[in-house]
Amino acid sequence: MTGGYGSADILHDCTIGVEKGEIAVIVGPNGAGKSTAMKATFGMLNLRKGHVKFNGEDITHLKPEERVLKGMGFVPQTHNVFTSMSVEENLEMGAFIRTDDISGSIAQVYDLFPILKEKRKQPAGQLSGGQRQQVAVGRALMTHPQVLLLDEPTAGVSPIVMDELFDRIIEIARMGVAILMVEQNAKQALEIADKGYVLVQGANRFTDTGEALLANPDVRRSFLGG
Repeated sequence: MTGGYGSADILHDCTIGVEKGEIAVIVGPNGAGKSTAMKATFGMLNLRKGHVKFNGEDITHLKPEERVLKGMGFVPQTHNVFTSMSVEENLEMGAFIRTDDISGSIAQVYDLFPILKEKRKQPAGQLSGGQRQQVAVGRALMTHPQVLLLDEPTAGVSPIVMDELFDRIIEIARMGVAILMVEQNAKQALEIADKGYVLVQGANRFTDTGEALLANPDVRRSFLGG
């Protein structure tokens, strides 16, 4: 993918991908184009070159809402919950494209995030940062996505909450969902990743399994603090 905002390209021949049941992680320094790559995948910016394929179908020209109908879910880094609505109302909003009974899906989200069941009547704005992230992920799962895009899911949460969120992300991948996520906590993210993409200035610098990137001395020195 090559593209950006206006006439300036932020992505330069950037290639990312994820398969069913896999966790793929995009890491790199600030300003590397990580979130831009995620937004391009979801159709939130125009590509000048390249394409986005979903299950072998070219969806480059589809709008984000059309990609949701195809089976893509996206959790942005900020403003990702309706703060004045209850937890349960947020989940119901997530099922906007469905016409069937959603009670089973809500129960599944509560199984994954038990604290949300406890707080289901509480306004999402009263929750902790980590709990809000759980609501945001839970809401995205309500459409039964085949691919879930997570933009910095652990931003601003404590290390304990980060570990818990990563555990849940592993569980979601085990359900057969493909997960593509951008993470600042590069080392911890690569530990759970099937594959990783290290971006620098909008281009691929390293692409490998999470394990191989963690063991790569160049990656360790430049991006993981030695």
